Amino acid sequence: MYTLGIDVGSSSVKVSVLDLASGSCAASSTNPKVEMPIKAVHTAWAEQDPDMWWKYVLEGIDDVGKTIDLKAVKAVGITYQMHGLVCVDREGKPLRDSIIWCDSRAVELGAQAMEELGREKCLEHLLNSPGNFTASKLAWVIKNEPELYAKIYRFMLPGDYIAYKLSGEMGTSETGLSEGILWDFKDNCRADFVAEYYGIDKDKFCDIVPSIGIATRISAEASALTGLSEGTPVSYRAGDQPNNAFSLNVLNPGEVAATGGTSGVVYGVTDLPKADSASRVNTFLHVNNTAQQQRLGVLLCINGTGILNSWLHRNVCPELSYPQMNQEAAKAPAGCDGLLMYPFGNGAERVLENKAPGAGMLGLSLVRHTRSHMLRAAQEGIAFAFRYGIDVMKELGLNLSVIRAGKANLFLSDIFRQSLATLCDATIELYDTDGSLGAARGAALGAGLYASSQETFKSLNCLERVTPNPQWKEDLDKAYENWIKNL
Repeated sequence: MYTLGIDVGSSSVKVSVLDLASGSCAASSTNPKVEMPIKAVHTAWAEQDPDMWWKYVLEGIDDVGKTIDLKAVKAVGITYQMHGLVCVDREGKPLRDSIIWCDSRAVELGAQAMEELGREKCLEHLLNSPGNFTASKLAWVIKNEPELYAKIYRFMLPGDYIAYKLSGEMGTSETGLSEGILWDFKDNCRADFVAEYYGIDKDKFCDIVPSIGIATRISAEASALTGLSEGTPVSYRAGDQPNNAFSLNVLNPGEVAATGGTSGVVYGVTDLPKADSASRVNTFLHVNNTAQQQRLGVLLCINGTGILNSWLHRNVCPELSYPQMNQEAAKAPAGCDGLLMYPFGNGAERVLENKAPGAGMLGLSLVRHTRSHMLRAAQEGIAFAFRYGIDVMKELGLNLSVIRAGKANLFLSDIFRQSLATLCDATIELYDTDGSLGAARGAALGAGLYASSQETFKSLNCLERVTPNPQWKEDLDKAYENWIKNL
């Protein structure tokens, strides 16, 4: 017996199958084999065709169906790129390409909404600025494409669209509304005051369905296309960052999920609805939030993290592999003899209140520092950026107890993960999982195939635990203090 997880990213679509008995991955497929295109008709725009995602969902399901019997799939889960906007007509056909997460055309509209609605009201009720999120993207459509807006029957998130294609039914979750900045945390309801301000008609909202729970079922049409049984529950949906946390069993206050790819993300769970007045981090409903037990996800994104490591690889040591770079970095001492690096060279940083200071290096001694120092200083600088963001999250009530991450990218480096553990005085647990498997686990929980979260994650084995290094602590604390002074 299996469940199937679908992960709709902006680069690719991954489909994985979870064997419920063993908790292991029975089959997996990623499509396309090269990155999906992103259309950028104008500067700062980013769009994708929703039916392109559906095409690759079908290809992925077909691929895994060559390994397992799709009729043995008992539930389906979906995770997706957050904050995108999909607009469909009455027949469910997209009226335009999706305005996806990295499109920034609505920044000014969000900033204006923050001021005109009132900063205090937004922070009290939304825990965020309207910003460049889904509601603001739809406001841009209203302002700039009014004829198209008039044809919209429903607007939805990317994952909602895939759920619709699988079932023929349109819905969204409370978690999804919160990521679109359309959830009122104070009154525990849809934030209709935002919709009214932007001129969003209430009849264009999808019905609310569970994030974890049976929201809809595979239709006869989708069954014919996919080979999945008609009536199979679609029982989980979540944006990629809440789902990444879910996939790592980050469900309770004090638990944190982290990723370190091109950019870095820290997602911590809290039960305190407290806003960051500077909007350096964002708060959403977590996937397991209920009226009886509040669970909020605080999201920190740092654009310039792993990209600094890859820049050094391309421009300083192209002859070295990443493992060899880590070995080279280990030749330098903790604190790098005063050499500091700043990883903020990939655009404006929200955690720095949308400043774009760029990447930099400080304290370079031409008679003392070597390439080893540069490589280690880069990884320490990234760890410093994570620590800086985690401190912001602590101001909002996050009581950090454990950091969980997939054993991939930056977390393959012993220097980075030990530096982060030492700076945060926390244990880091590393796992072998991903978003599509997380969605498959969520589908099992939502369909009742696993009776509890404990059963859902009993097969998720920790590969390694990283603890603070007391021998590095004094040097790292001193280096971080200097790093902050010069930020």
